[in-house]
Amino acid sequence: MPTTLLAFLGACTLVAASPGPSTVLIIKQSLHSRRSGFLTVLGNETGVFVWGVLAAFGLTALLTASQVAYDVMRFVGAVVLVGFGVQALRQARRAKRDGGSDDVAREGTHKSGWASYRGGLLLNLANPKAAVFAMSFLPQFVPEGAPHLPTMVGLAALWAVYEVGYYGLYVWFVGRMKNVLSRAGVRRRLEQVSGGVMLLLGVRMALES
Repeated sequence: MPTTLLAFLGACTLVAASPGPSTVLIIKQSLHSRRSGFLTVLGNETGVFVWGVLAAFGLTALLTASQVAYDVMRFVGAVVLVGFGVQALRQARRAKRDGGSDDVAREGTHKSGWASYRGGLLLNLANPKAAVFAMSFLPQFVPEGAPHLPTMVGLAALWAVYEVGYYGLYVWFVGRMKNVLSRAGVRRRLEQVSGGVMLLLGVRMALES
């Protein structure tokens, strides 16, 4: 079991290190405040745990088996990503129009904690690839002879908790760079980049077969 857990945590590290929509959103929210960034992480990892539990019960297999259900989720995920991208680009445009005033620069800081958490959760749950990945990833680390359901749920919880720590480093790093990132021009450019990336990811998700 210890060997299995070490292999599992190593795999979790590789998964978390792969750039994706969640990583972009976490960094984007961390530009506003550590609180927003960390709550986005918690929302994202709640989604990871939910998909892990559903995979343990075999429910994600239904999503894989139904092309219609998968396509619906894919388009929903694309809409969510495009929505986040447009929001980021609008914030960057508004900051440029207002000359990078402190009020605009701190706009995201006053965003409610629930909105940050909900954003992370929604982005994860709207991604059908997260469901399919959970179904294919977790069973590989269930030791032979171990009870399937509780082991899968336990691994899902460990996966989520581990990624909270991993992505928490992103939030911490962005916070440490606050003096540089708080400059209006830098913040605006990063908003533009993150918005553009999310738009492209959303379009790609919509066009994938």
